[in-house]
Amino acid sequence: MTPDRTIVVTGAAGGLGSAIARALVAAGANVFAVDRGTDPEGQGSDEAALQPLEQELGRERLATSHADVLASEAAEQAFDAARERFGAVHGLVMAAGARHRRGILKLGQAEVERALALGLTAPLTWTSAFARRWVGERAPGSVVLFTSPSAFFGAQRQAGEAAAAAGIVAATRSAALELRRHRIRVNAVAPTARTRLTEDLPLFKNVKAGSLGPEGVAPLVLHLLSDASEAVHGEVVGAAGGRMYALHARETTGAFAEGESFSAAEVGERWAEITSGR
Repeated sequence: MTPDRTIVVTGAAGGLGSAIARALVAAGANVFAVDRGTDPEGQGSDEAALQPLEQELGRERLATSHADVLASEAAEQAFDAARERFGAVHGLVMAAGARHRRGILKLGQAEVERALALGLTAPLTWTSAFARRWVGERAPGSVVLFTSPSAFFGAQRQAGEAAAAAGIVAATRSAALELRRHRIRVNAVAPTARTRLTEDLPLFKNVKAGSLGPEGVAPLVLHLLSDASEAVHGEVVGAAGGRMYALHARETTGAFAEGESFSAAEVGERWAEITSGR
């Protein structure tokens, strides 16, 4: 991370967001931290949520905002406030999130909208708002969004979260294609990390305390924000403790109809060929 870069980090009061904010300040960057101070389900508000981070990091390279990332104009206001305080804005990290454990049989319209609001709508609208500013200023920028392995593999009782995560993958790759010519990079991270949002998941039951912490994700985020990744666009990278890996969708070779198209019977007969990886 180049010193004196200014990065806006949402969800900075805890978990991934605070770990990233600490790493950025330690690397010499300026951080504009945004967090409304909600509970793990995204409810409520705590104006003191960012005080521990302020006390730890000081105010020389840290500014804070109690804004709600879902509020209209919140992204534009954060960009303006960060630029006013530090002179420029170079990156955005959308780490704000909420836990939404609901089985598919319990998902009504309101539940679906709630799952998508913080997991997809906010990251997409903030990315768009920041990109418009950078394009207008003819300035480069870097956006790091957060998704989940469930976007590719699914997860029980996480249909809403997985849908939002899959949307982030699509948005990341689409935005990267569009913004590359403007020197704006958009990438996504799929973390496996123990935070207050994930500690109830079965995979952490047999993991010793202190393992798979959010601090292990921060170096990847710092790399994606730095000039060292100026050629990286539209990647989705997983981070799980000491392991990092890329997540890619794949298309099988498939099968080819002998005539103009398949009949329903032929689809069944050649199903393995259509869906196999070879």
